[in-house]
Amino acid sequence: MKIGVIADTHDNMPMIAKAIDVFNSESCRFVIHAGDYCAPFSLNPFSKLKCKWIGVFGNNDGEKKGLAMKSNGLIVDHPFRYDLSDKKVMITHEIEDIEDLKDKIDKGEYHIVICAHTHKVDIRKEKNTLIVNPGECGGWLYGKSTVAIIDLEKLEAKEIAL
Repeated sequence: MKIGVIADTHDNMPMIAKAIDVFNSESCRFVIHAGDYCAPFSLNPFSKLKCKWIGVFGNNDGEKKGLAMKSNGLIVDHPFRYDLSDKKVMITHEIEDIEDLKDKIDKGEYHIVICAHTHKVDIRKEKNTLIVNPGECGGWLYGKSTVAIIDLEKLEAKEIAL
């Protein structure tokens, strides 16, 4: 099963639409957003997504109430643990949360940890835990718009440039 991962969209509507197209064309069965949508209108392209999705708030999501309402409660505070199929997934925005979760990662309590905030792609394994930062979909900081796709069965992920 393929899982789409997106973060740091920062209201970049054309890139958000491209990301949704990628997730649909890759037949993703689920999408996770690791925060920093910014305004509620940035959720509009998610209506074209052909699968379910969830997300967490980021540090630039000032309109939390509006985002929560627009997403019908699909966006929650981080860190947030979610069970996806038989995998335990921890979703956060802040990279600092990974250090706070280090003991649990070392003990293998999560199969996947998804993070964001740095705007830099980071895909790696720590012991048996896959850590995925999809980089920045918005592309505002480094000029490179990216998302990631996770193969849930293989516990592998790849970066996709938009």
